[in-house]
Amino acid sequence: MVDLTRNEKRLLIALGSRKTAGPAELAGELGMTEDAVIQHTLRLQERGLADVEIQVQSRFRLTPEGEEYAQKGLPERQLLESFDTRIPLKELTARPLSSIAIGWMRRKGWVSIRDGMVEKTGQSPVGEDEIALRHLETGGKGVADLRKRGLLTEESVTTYRITLTRAGEELLRQGIDLTEEVDVLSRELITSGRWREVRLRRYSVETLPRRIYLGKVHPYRRLLDEMRQNLLQMGFTEIYGDIVQSSFWNFDALFQPQDHPAREMQDTFYLDLMEALPRGWEAVRDTHEAGGKTSSTGWGGVWDRTKAERCVLRTHTTSLTIQHLVRHPHPPVKAFCIGRVYRREAIDPTHLPEFEQLEGVVMDRDVNFRHLLGILREFYVLMGFENVRFRPGYFPYTEPSVEPEVWVDGLGWVELGGAGVFREEVTAPCGISYPVLAWGLGVSRVAMLKMGLKDLRQLYRSDVDWVRDTPVLPSRGGT
Repeated sequence: MVDLTRNEKRLLIALGSRKTAGPAELAGELGMTEDAVIQHTLRLQERGLADVEIQVQSRFRLTPEGEEYAQKGLPERQLLESFDTRIPLKELTARPLSSIAIGWMRRKGWVSIRDGMVEKTGQSPVGEDEIALRHLETGGKGVADLRKRGLLTEESVTTYRITLTRAGEELLRQGIDLTEEVDVLSRELITSGRWREVRLRRYSVETLPRRIYLGKVHPYRRLLDEMRQNLLQMGFTEIYGDIVQSSFWNFDALFQPQDHPAREMQDTFYLDLMEALPRGWEAVRDTHEAGGKTSSTGWGGVWDRTKAERCVLRTHTTSLTIQHLVRHPHPPVKAFCIGRVYRREAIDPTHLPEFEQLEGVVMDRDVNFRHLLGILREFYVLMGFENVRFRPGYFPYTEPSVEPEVWVDGLGWVELGGAGVFREEVTAPCGISYPVLAWGLGVSRVAMLKMGLKDLRQLYRSDVDWVRDTPVLPSRGGT
């Protein structure tokens, strides 16, 4: 007789009247949850009494924003239908959804903009994205475009089909005894002598005991804490700040031109909020337009105050470190921030719209580029990367700039962030008269390397098994 629990026997009997069934109908008959049915079925499968067919299918689901557009139309379609043939650009930008829709109308060739006027081209066919918005099952490029715009998400659906095997049928023909068995000898059973009257379930001393899971810090949280402790040991102070920042601090104070591609809606989450500019903003304006009191010639053109006042979800934590320097203009300053940043990225194994970034700055009278390289090398060594090198890089607000690389067995040299010395156009308008060393890195990339992950999303999923199976590695920094 095959050794089965009472619930496994009940499941086998219920399955015998159907030959094949899904977990839901069996759960209803047996008074169990679907998860319990699946667990019992998997044990029957180990004994060859049942087969389980598992199918995992992907399906798309509209986000709340996507559902709204499915009813009303994409923003560009709504805006296009809101005027006749021509309309002043200034009037059009005052309408709802214009910040999103105008760029898409131009990209799709629906309008042309010339001399401050927006004119329809007469070519505005229904696109694949609009078809997919109402019929997700069509798939194809339209669905891919909607994913890039963050209007739908992809989820996996797992289905089970349970089938009785010949061995299971034979066992049912022999008959199954449903007499309840006792699998734990309690104190009451032993002292009362009732253990002689009950049926004891067979057990094997060779069977491994149930695995015990101790309390454990999430692997990603542990890595963040390790970075934090290493920097604190190196003499840095941790700073914090809001995730909502004005474009002034996120872009303008860092000498990023107002027509830089990173500012576009496709890269940045803009909010329907405005924030007043801080005292002394005119120096930043002057530096952008003509170099101000620096040796630079600036970017030229006319600096738009309204653009600088518009709020965004911070795209980097440099927006916090520059404000910290403004509040603490006298050396020495050694500060860092570990925080979440937001960018309009399509979700895939290596990209997410929100992720953690580490940012650090050092300001002092005599610090220079060599000090920066030494600090970076020390930090990466503490993180467990023994071989570190640097190659020249370019960033809008540092000069000179480098990209640190570390050696990873099996991968070779891997770039881990960017660093440099703040440009004069960044420090001078903010009242900073000493050199500033700055660097930043994507924490999630470090996590993928140290944990051997292929998919960035693993860091954020509620995967208890992965958390349990990931070993707690000793810290290289002594934490």
